[in-house]
Amino acid sequence: MVLSPPFFFKKIKMAINVNTVYTTVLSILNKEQRGYITPFEFDQLATQVQLELFEKFFEDYNQYLRMPRTNVEFASRIEHIRNEFQVFQTNNSASSHTTNTYSQPVDLHRFGSVNYNKGFNSPEIEIVSDRDYTEQTLSPLTTPTSDFPIAKYKQDKITVFPPVTSTYTNSDVTFNYIRKPANPVWGYSVGSLGQYVYVPGTSQNFEISDTQQTEVILEILKYSGIIIRDPSIIQMASQELQQEEVNTKR
Repeated sequence: MVLSPPFFFKKIKMAINVNTVYTTVLSILNKEQRGYITPFEFDQLATQVQLELFEKFFEDYNQYLRMPRTNVEFASRIEHIRNEFQVFQTNNSASSHTTNTYSQPVDLHRFGSVNYNKGFNSPEIEIVSDRDYTEQTLSPLTTPTSDFPIAKYKQDKITVFPPVTSTYTNSDVTFNYIRKPANPVWGYSVGSLGQYVYVPGTSQNFEISDTQQTEVILEILKYSGIIIRDPSIIQMASQELQQEEVNTKR
């Protein structure tokens, strides 16, 4: 899927701590007497929720672009959504290739553009339809060159014209894109009593910004069978856990 311009954004805020989310979820499940979710179950729910909220950024962004741009609130909201994207902006070579057909990077979520590194100053490749690709490559008047290359984009692969004249490599092209967020992982070891013990070194925090922390917890709880109608409950539970952690360290 192609990301509408503009493609370059500002810095993002801090990410969400995976241990904070998991312990808050467990605390509320316990208070509501709704049982327990294992680290494996939590990781699955966390991954699903993060992707859903991440995708919603794009939906909100496209919706706001269709609205009249007449007030400060509109500009502020657009800027906020762009900031959420920025940390995921990256570029990479193809993940594999077969002659002049290149597979997109495995972590690509939204396509931005692609450059042809065999041309002068690595020109951007024009993505065209199958029909235009055939017509342009067959006509001597419109045949693409390495400085003005074209490609057709199909099933996560691009086929570039003109083909390289030397050995094909993944680095012939550079994809510019928005990557998928890394899957959250609550890393752990098993204690002497069989309990799960949090291990930061093997954990992966959420990559969406900390402004979404309450929403993340609410959604995980919803998938666990609990609907919280007052978000302040989440904030109070998090604060209680933080205070307990401080007291433990004293």
